[in-house]
Amino acid sequence: MGIHQEEEGPIVAQQSTETDWVSRFADEVIAEAERRAPGKAAAGASAPVIVCASGLSPSGPIHLGNLREVMTPHFVADEIRRRGYEVRHLISWDDYDRYRKVPNGVPGVDESWAQHIGKPLTAVPAPAGSPYPSWAEHFKAAMAEALAEMGVEFDGISQTEQYTSGAYREQILHAMKHRADIDAILGQYRTKKAPAKKSQKPVDEAELEAAEGSGAAGEDDGSGGSAGYFPYKPYCERCEKDLTTVTSYDDETTELAYTCTECGFAETVRLSEFDRGKLVWKVDWPMRWAYEGVLFEPSGVDHSSPGSSFVVGGQIVRQIFGGEQPIGPMYAFVGISGMAKMSSSRGGVPTPGDALKIMEAPLLRWLYARRRPNQSFKIAFDQEIQRLYDEWDKLEAKVADGTALPADAAAHSRAARTAAGELPRTPRPLPYRTLASVADITAGHDEQTLRILGELDPANPVTDLDETRPRLDRAEYWINTQVPAEQRTIVRAEPDEELLATLDEQARGSLRLLLDGLATHWSLDGLTTLVYGVPKVQAGLEPDAKPTPELKVAQRSFFALLYNLLVGRDTGPRLPTLLLAVGADRVRTLLGG
Repeated sequence: MGIHQEEEGPIVAQQSTETDWVSRFADEVIAEAERRAPGKAAAGASAPVIVCASGLSPSGPIHLGNLREVMTPHFVADEIRRRGYEVRHLISWDDYDRYRKVPNGVPGVDESWAQHIGKPLTAVPAPAGSPYPSWAEHFKAAMAEALAEMGVEFDGISQTEQYTSGAYREQILHAMKHRADIDAILGQYRTKKAPAKKSQKPVDEAELEAAEGSGAAGEDDGSGGSAGYFPYKPYCERCEKDLTTVTSYDDETTELAYTCTECGFAETVRLSEFDRGKLVWKVDWPMRWAYEGVLFEPSGVDHSSPGSSFVVGGQIVRQIFGGEQPIGPMYAFVGISGMAKMSSSRGGVPTPGDALKIMEAPLLRWLYARRRPNQSFKIAFDQEIQRLYDEWDKLEAKVADGTALPADAAAHSRAARTAAGELPRTPRPLPYRTLASVADITAGHDEQTLRILGELDPANPVTDLDETRPRLDRAEYWINTQVPAEQRTIVRAEPDEELLATLDEQARGSLRLLLDGLATHWSLDGLTTLVYGVPKVQAGLEPDAKPTPELKVAQRSFFALLYNLLVGRDTGPRLPTLLLAVGADRVRTLLGG
């Protein structure tokens, strides 16, 4: 697996000096609730519900960048809930968005899905073999399952259900009545083209389309067409697509006429009775802020530019819908390291479900909790995950003994538990890198795995693999899906007699010292002391002597010799773990003893 054992001593976690961003935002949200409803925001049964919101479009796999849209308000809502307030975390499923394109690499999907472009996501068939009735439900289900595993409590709102049930009918009629006012607001920005920014989710998934006169940043605002501006887009009765143009609207009768450029269908409907269409995105989002009374909602960096939906929405919610814009930060990019071998990869964009197959929920939560929303970070699918787990375990130890910095302890608490209680955890959390090495060597053989784990600490042996789960399962999945075949560990079946025959007296002496100490050092800590100590003893020093630069060179040479004799290459899993996995008798055979 290419892991060098070159330095003694534990990996030291980087200490955080930043303030606890979650508490700061919770303070601001509670203060905003008090400002909006003076004297009514105190915690208690009579207080109004504080609303935090997220929005997700199930237009394809919902990836780890989109997860920040959920985790930021989740942490804030959970902190508010811990303080005794009633809080609601809404996730608005934008499943009434148009199907824009066929995403690459989705299993069970081919180019035939292109015929559905323009339909609502809930009207597009799910990928072949899916148990779900639509495209939207298929991808919503995967995200909802991951969020449940992560302890994220939320109220899901289907925009398909909201629009088709007539829930927004009054708001739609109001927007149409004030379309000239909306057009004037949008008109302030139509010439202010903003530079494209790296985005976690497509800008305004709901309303991207090739329309003349669209607003800045490539977002459709409903403008265009000789009949004037209309902030509403019907779906065609015949082909179900939104490739329609509103040709007229009467405020008194609410009669709306449209034609479909796709199939040629045309009809006139009464908008006061019509529920097959939606407001354009730049009007839809602020309408929902007012409708739901949202106090806190983050947005991506793509919404910070002039003319973007968040900036324009602030004006529309106040001037058109009589509401207020939520407070909330712009969140930064979430990157990925590794994942070259991810079998379920969709163009290199992993989902929360993919991450939860290789890491436990508290660790994934911690990655989002420990960084402020405006700080970018990476989620590791490569060998960096082992260092992240070491850092997490180091933090857990500091929290347990009371030496963690306050911000670090707060991030740990938000990762490990919610207001509802502790997240499930591994009863005996052995080091992830150790479990990964054992899984690599044993190829998932439970009996062999239990033997090795039972010998790590003879004074307190593992007696049941369930003690080490689910972390063991995550490490095993990581080994099987993320580590290339050429880096997997295959222990030699027979000694390398040719190499053994060429060893000088120094090398043979080092092997004798190791073999002589196996019986009395047969544990993880004991073998660690032994393998680092052999070069020291050969240099005339005590086994616990501090390493010098010269000793480190000797240690690296000794480790390379052991790796070559055991697995046929210069590197591999940590040597103490490897020796335990191979077993004392086989080690003696392979080392010529």
